[in-house]
Amino acid sequence: MRDSRMKEARALPATKRSLVLHERALGLFPGGVNSPVRAFLAVGGTPRTIASARGAYLKDADGNELLDYVLGWGPMLLGHAHPAVVLAVERQLRDGTLFGMSSQLEPELAERVRRFYPAAERLRFVSTGTEATMAAIRVARAATGRDGFIKFDGNYHGHADAFLIRGGSGLATFGVPDSAGVPASAAADTRVASFNDLGSVEAAFAREPERIAAIIVEPVVGNMGVIPPKTDFLQGLRNLCDRYGALLVFDEVMSGFRVARGGAAERYGVRPDLVALGKVIGGGLPVAAFGGRADLMGLVAPEGPVYQAGTYSGNPLAMAAGDATLAQLEKDPAIFRRVEGCTTLLAAGLREILTRRKVPGVVNAIGSMWTIFFGVSEVSSIEDARRASRDDYARFFQSMLERGILLPPSACESAFLSDAHSETELDRTLEAADEAIEGIACHKDRP
Repeated sequence: MRDSRMKEARALPATKRSLVLHERALGLFPGGVNSPVRAFLAVGGTPRTIASARGAYLKDADGNELLDYVLGWGPMLLGHAHPAVVLAVERQLRDGTLFGMSSQLEPELAERVRRFYPAAERLRFVSTGTEATMAAIRVARAATGRDGFIKFDGNYHGHADAFLIRGGSGLATFGVPDSAGVPASAAADTRVASFNDLGSVEAAFAREPERIAAIIVEPVVGNMGVIPPKTDFLQGLRNLCDRYGALLVFDEVMSGFRVARGGAAERYGVRPDLVALGKVIGGGLPVAAFGGRADLMGLVAPEGPVYQAGTYSGNPLAMAAGDATLAQLEKDPAIFRRVEGCTTLLAAGLREILTRRKVPGVVNAIGSMWTIFFGVSEVSSIEDARRASRDDYARFFQSMLERGILLPPSACESAFLSDAHSETELDRTLEAADEAIEGIACHKDRP
């Protein structure tokens, strides 16, 4: 009886329409997609084309309902198509979508952001996280009169040229372009250190004590899978910046509103000089922001000499969606506790399955972010993450997708929960994961 149930559960949902649409897209877009990870190259199979979304679920072009743990790569903390957000966008849509001037929603959303994230004393709205991190580094350079900055191997800060480098083996690694089309000169001022290794950061400062303008860090890493900071790591970065006259920049585009109400800054009690925020603050529309100390933000045009501008910055539709989202979070602050509680239960359930099925692996979870790594017992660095089995993750991804559960189509990305995920969704997910991990165990037992 169990075998027949498992066979039925493994029946691959229809993908004909998604396949046709992807083949059409291949002639129009590189890889058939407008962002690389959507192509499913890391996990195989047919990339799904999504037709609609509501709550914790997506519906693809073939009519398959998918329990969603991607959640737009993080923004959908309330779930898809939350009624309050939909209403706010509809109302603004009738009043206009783009003014080219300021709107009354901009200061309202900014004040809400500041209540959640007090370190953002003043801020500037932009449309993407890449714009936010790029501008934050520009402000740091202007404030310090220095050109260099430190990033961490495996941390992702968008696709600006200076961020697209890989780390080497030295304690203070000089930037090497990690993308075609990025000149060596663009990465020449970037230094790469190891996340959770304060020694590598101190060595970079010691080598060039008067050249480093800033450290930029994902305080909770989400872009090589979820990796929390070790005890005192973030405070150590704060101390090093203070000692060497550099600025500390938190890239909380992903972790903001996800690891705590006030992001990693609140959770770990470390105040950055500058911060990049995004995802949740737009409620599913394109919004990001950079902000920080009032004196530093006073350097931004038109008050100061640091130029930054954008036609769609502060877009009324995006402001409406973001304002409605943060209004819900202010109205019901228990959302953070509920979503983190569900994430904790899910992670504990996955760990129990790995142990019972005798499949090596670890589940990192913090706030409403989580990642399952196969083939390793601990992941606290990029080196650990690189040792994890990509093949086992691909098998897990496909097995879960066959059961109607969508995970990130990459072993190096965070999964997310929303307030629309209930115990019903958790039970369904753990039941499917048990069968999927059993399949991995059986695969390993084969000669």
